Amino acid sequence: MDIESLKFPVGKYQASAEVSEDQFNQWVRTIESLPENLKKLVGNLSYEELEFQYRPGSWNIKQIIHHLADSHMNSFIRFKLVVSEEKPTIKPYQESEWAKTADADNEEINDSIEILSGLHNRWVMLLKSLTSDQKKRTFFHPEYEGELQLEWMVGLYDWHCRHHLAHIEQALKVKGEFTPEQIAEQ
Repeated sequence: MDIESLKFPVGKYQASAEVSEDQFNQWVRTIESLPENLKKLVGNLSYEELEFQYRPGSWNIKQIIHHLADSHMNSFIRFKLVVSEEKPTIKPYQESEWAKTADADNEEINDSIEILSGLHNRWVMLLKSLTSDQKKRTFFHPEYEGELQLEWMVGLYDWHCRHHLAHIEQALKVKGEFTPEQIAEQ
């Protein structure tokens, strides 16, 4: 498997030009199911397994779990800003630096899983309450250097959930062991 496939096991995010109600609802179901899917996938892992990486030089499983909590907390706040303010500017954060902090590189993953469980319950409640007009509300994202719609961000987080679950599955499959050739490609 090439490094690009290891980085993006479900492919890169492709925004939909038009979002149907069915598509939006599927994205919400993906977001809703992340905490349970995560619990099933990592609930019985050993500390050694939490160190497995999905590709050479990547985050390990525990960092992915903590990243999901960090990222989704930021996203929920962003959603609330978009719903409650007119075209807010979203504050980016350095996720690679956040992954290096003590709370993001420890074996205690249950706190992050509990954060995700409660957060996703509230997030899904918010998403299911959105009107058609609210789904079209926009925000400015400095990293993308432009205005984006709220429903675009729902699609992004559907992808984000699937993307990182696939990373964890990949890390467990390869058990964090890579050939010298794979490491050299990094």
